[in-house]
Amino acid sequence: MIDIGEVARRSGVAASALRYYEEKGLIASTGRHGLRRLFDARVLDQLALIALGRVAGFSLDEIATMFASDGQPDIDRAMLTAKADQIDEMVRRLEAMSASLRHAAVCTAPSHMECPSFRKLLQSAASGDMAPRELMPRRRG
Repeated sequence: MIDIGEVARRSGVAASALRYYEEKGLIASTGRHGLRRLFDARVLDQLALIALGRVAGFSLDEIATMFASDGQPDIDRAMLTAKADQIDEMVRRLEAMSASLRHAAVCTAPSHMECPSFRKLLQSAASGDMAPRELMPRRRG
């Protein structure tokens, strides 16, 4: 058994976050030693999965579904595929935005407002439709 302070030290997760994760049902303590919560060593793997889920953009509620009732990982592969698809779309949008901004930075038009690519970027942003293919400036020769 590992006490909450040691779990916090080894995982890099603050004790307050550990208590919150326990409250949300993401992890479970196995008992107490005085006022300090005790955890099974496998909590470190659970915390690593939680960290990975957070980095990937999953909500804590979504992450909670990645654990079976015994705390072992039980991850829905379709959910992973859907999140990967969302990340791929985000990457495409960010690449398009980057290309558009780089174009605007070197555009030879007298002002950005006279640059057709920059105007298209503005229109897409104003409409809330930042579709990647529409934003990509055409490369010449």
